[in-house]
Amino acid sequence: MQFSSTETYVATADLELAVNAAITLERPLLVKGEPGTGKTELARQVSQSLGLRMIEWHVKSTTRAQQGLYEYDAVSRLRDSQLGDERVHDVKNYIRKGKLWEAFEADERVVLLIDEVDKADIEFPNDLLQELDRMEFHVYETGETIRARQRPIVIITSNNEKELPDAFLRRCFFHYIRFPDMDTLKRIVEVHHPGIKDAMLTAALTQFYEIRDQQGLKKKPSTSEVIDWLKLLLAEDLTAEDLRKDGKDALPKLHGALLKNEQDVQLFERLAFMAQRQGR
Repeated sequence: MQFSSTETYVATADLELAVNAAITLERPLLVKGEPGTGKTELARQVSQSLGLRMIEWHVKSTTRAQQGLYEYDAVSRLRDSQLGDERVHDVKNYIRKGKLWEAFEADERVVLLIDEVDKADIEFPNDLLQELDRMEFHVYETGETIRARQRPIVIITSNNEKELPDAFLRRCFFHYIRFPDMDTLKRIVEVHHPGIKDAMLTAALTQFYEIRDQQGLKKKPSTSEVIDWLKLLLAEDLTAEDLRKDGKDALPKLHGALLKNEQDVQLFERLAFMAQRQGR
């Protein structure tokens, strides 16, 4: 069972190695990287590449680890008991299965994505240590123990918003997705925009990397944003020459796809103003 690039996802050699190492070790794969570098999409592509069903658990700031296992709806049971509902005699009617339970009880091996684990409370990763390590958990209301029938491939993503506990990190295989170099990014773009002219692609990516490298930029544009930007450029039927005309004399064309806050827009406006003054 080996993961490799797919028709719609370009995985670098070190990323392929990390995924396959985690599968071999039967450890969760912890993937970090800038937002927009394809961390979430990686899990979907692993699922597609290996022909496995995928279960997605998207973590929010209010998410608790227990929700991934199960939740006991005591309020509904109390209400049903007051109404005389026969369902009240079986506590299982009030157990809501979480994503880990769903992955554990699957007859076939699945890919389990725990997306943006760093959004939740700092205790969230610690609360999942034993369950991810032993691949089992206890349901106190029913007295049963849920064990994984087939050990899932667990992929955990993080945007590095907060530090993760050492005990959690020890149980994971770690990989940081570096921002792609020019050649890799060209391959990624060509997957999404096949047939794009080389001159146009080179001019656009050259300008894109110049934007990313600009000192003082608050938010660097990501891989997903350059793909959106190129889609707009192609829709407007712009050429490589159209991009070169801008140079340092103005904001990048359709810059709203790349610059996502007023500070960065103002930075490039100041640079454009200075360039105009120097050109006089």
